[in-house]
Amino acid sequence: MKRLSRLPYYLMGLCAFLFISNASAQTPSDAIMMEQKQFCIAGLYEYSWFDHYWEGENLRTNETIATVKRNMYTPMVAIGIFDRLNLLVSAPYVSTHSTEPNGGKFAGAEGFQDLNLALKAHLWNKEITNGDIDLLATVGYAFPMTNYLSDYRPYSIGNGTDELSLRAILQYYKDSGLYIRGSLAYLFRGTTEAERDYYYNEGSYYTATMDVPSAWGYNFVVGKYILDGSLKLEVNYMGETSVSGDDIRAYNAAQPTNKTNFGRVGFFTQYYFNKPDGLGIIAYFAQTIHGRNVGKASVLGGGFNYIF
Repeated sequence: MKRLSRLPYYLMGLCAFLFISNASAQTPSDAIMMEQKQFCIAGLYEYSWFDHYWEGENLRTNETIATVKRNMYTPMVAIGIFDRLNLLVSAPYVSTHSTEPNGGKFAGAEGFQDLNLALKAHLWNKEITNGDIDLLATVGYAFPMTNYLSDYRPYSIGNGTDELSLRAILQYYKDSGLYIRGSLAYLFRGTTEAERDYYYNEGSYYTATMDVPSAWGYNFVVGKYILDGSLKLEVNYMGETSVSGDDIRAYNAAQPTNKTNFGRVGFFTQYYFNKPDGLGIIAYFAQTIHGRNVGKASVLGGGFNYIF
C-alpha cells in the first residue's frame, strides 16, 4: 500500500467516500426487538460504487481512479438479553479497488473494519386507535479491529477511530401493517493515526494524529408489512452531517479530517419463510443524492437472517 505522501501530483484530488449499509435483520436505528433468550444471526453482502464525487460541494470526476468499488461482508448477531433490551454485534470485512487501470500506482485495501457493539432498549409504548407508538434508544461503540490505513482515500476501509453513538428512535405502527419511523443520532468520534507527519487542515499540523469529525446521523422510513406480515417493503432516507472538518482542497488527496455530509434514498425488502420458521432473506438498494466530500455512491445489498 502506497503512502499518500509519496503519491504523484496528478493523482491528487481523490475524494473520501462513505458507504453505510441501509439494512440488516436488526440495526441500531430500527424498532425491531428480540424477545428474551431469542438469538438472531445474519449475513449480508453489500456492493457499492461511484465514479463522481463531491470535492467540497463541487461534483466532479477523476479519470485516474475512474470507478471506485467496494465489497463488504458483514456477519451480525442480535441477542435478546431481556424483552426490552437487546445486544447487537457486527464485524464487517471490506475490500476496495478501482476497476480502471491506474498505472499500478494504487492498490485497493481489504481487511476487517470495525467491531460494532450496541445496546438497544425499548423505553416506552403507547397504544392508540388502530396502532402503537414506540420510543427506543441505542447506545453503540465501535473500534478498529485491525491496523488499517485510514488516510488512504478513496480506498481506505474505514475512519480508523473509536466511535460512541447515542440514538433515539420513534415509530408509529398501524394495525394494518403500515409504519413510519424516524431516528436521530449523535456520533462522537476520536482521532486516527496517518502514515505521515504533516497535513493541512485550515492550517499546518506537524503530527500524524488527525481529528475525525463527529457527526449527526438521521434516518426516516415509511414501510408496510403485507402477505400476513411475511413480506416487508419500505422506502427510506438516511443522512449524516459532520459538525466540523475541512473540505478536500483542489489537486489534493482527501483525508480523515474532511467534513463528510451526505443524503441517500433507498428501498428495502425482507421476506420471512413459513418453513423453516425464522428464516428470512433481505435485499436493498440506495443512491446518494447529495453530499460534501463523499462519493456519489450507489449501494446494492442482500443477505439472510435466522431467528432461533
